[in-house]
Amino acid sequence: MKLNPKEALKKLARHHSPFLDLFSHGSLQVEIYKPEKVDLQQPHTRDEIYVVIAGTGEFLNGDKRMTFGAGDFLFVPAGVEHRFENFTEDFSTWVFFYGPEGGEKP
Repeated sequence: MKLNPKEALKKLARHHSPFLDLFSHGSLQVEIYKPEKVDLQQPHTRDEIYVVIAGTGEFLNGDKRMTFGAGDFLFVPAGVEHRFENFTEDFSTWVFFYGPEGGEKP
C-alpha cells in the first residue's frame, strides 16, 4: 500500500470536505486533512498522530501550544482538545487514528 500526498490532495479536492479517509487496517485509520482558514475539530475517542505534509502554523494540544512545519510529528491522546491555528493556506497533514476507544494506556 502506498499513499502519495499529491494524489491524496487531488482526491480530497473532489470530495469537497476538509478530510478524507484513505486507508484502514485493523484499528489503524489513515486520513488526509486540509482545513480552510479554521480548524473545527473536536476531541477524538482514539489516539491520534499527525504528520504534517505542508505548511506552518500553531498547534494547540491540551494546554500546550507549539509551532509546526512540514515533516513534524504530532501526537494527541484520546479525548484531548486540540486544533491547528494560524496556519498557512498550503497546510495539509496526514492523520492516523489507532488503538481502542478511549486510547491506549501509557
